[in-house]
Amino acid sequence: MSPIVEAAARALCRHAGNPENVTMGGKPLWRDYEPEARAVLISIRDASDAMAEAGRAAAHDRVVDIGPDDAKVIYATMLDAALWTVPD
Repeated sequence: MSPIVEAAARALCRHAGNPENVTMGGKPLWRDYEPEARAVLISIRDASDAMAEAGRAAAHDRVVDIGPDDAKVIYATMLDAALWTVPD
C-alpha cells in the first residue's frame, strides 16, 4: 500500500475520533478508512488552474533541474493552493 494512502487513512481515522492503532478483526482500525482515503486522493488528482499556477511559480522560482526535493516543494505548494485558495 502507498504510504500516502496509509497516511490519509490514518488521518481520516483520527479525524473520526478513533484511535488508529486499535485492532478490530485482526487489523488496525485505520485500515477500514483505506477506501475513503483512496476516494479523496483520486478526487484531487486533477490540478486546478490555481494549483497549476502555484506549481509553475514554484518551478520558475527554483529554476532548471527539478530533483526529488524540488518536486516535493512543488507538490506541497500545489496542495497548499488546493487547500487554501478560495474558488472563483
